[in-house]
Amino acid sequence: MAGRLAKELEEARRWGGARELRPLDGNVLRWAGLLLPNNPPYNAGAFRFELSFSPHHPLAPPCTTLRTSIYHPGVDLEGRVCQPLTSAQHWAPTTRAVHVLQDLLLLLDSLDPQRVLRQDLARELREQPEVFWRRAEEHTRCYAERRPSDP
Repeated sequence: MAGRLAKELEEARRWGGARELRPLDGNVLRWAGLLLPNNPPYNAGAFRFELSFSPHHPLAPPCTTLRTSIYHPGVDLEGRVCQPLTSAQHWAPTTRAVHVLQDLLLLLDSLDPQRVLRQDLARELREQPEVFWRRAEEHTRCYAERRPSDP
């Protein structure tokens, strides 16, 4: 399993949607990195994330957590992410870590009313979209990290 995860880490590092991807404390079962959304309101910043793998990987899905605060209906206040791809009923052992990261970026790049953990923000987006966008942009300015320069 460690060999597979090392290969997946290299594959994920070649993908352009994240930077600074590395094992946490040298543990190949825990990765940290910086996610770079493409679309407003989140593309004004970068977001720290953690990807934690089960010792039973790839038979069990990883867990994704955003460590940077974000104003998003699909991310709860603790940073847990609404990611059906990593739920037990949808997980496939052939799914690679880069797919999980691509799905996380997709969640930030396109707000999906089916992927909701914060009903209050989903309601605000639906009923007062201009208020939601303004608050999400302000939250991004306050809490997201500066985007790194292109390599």
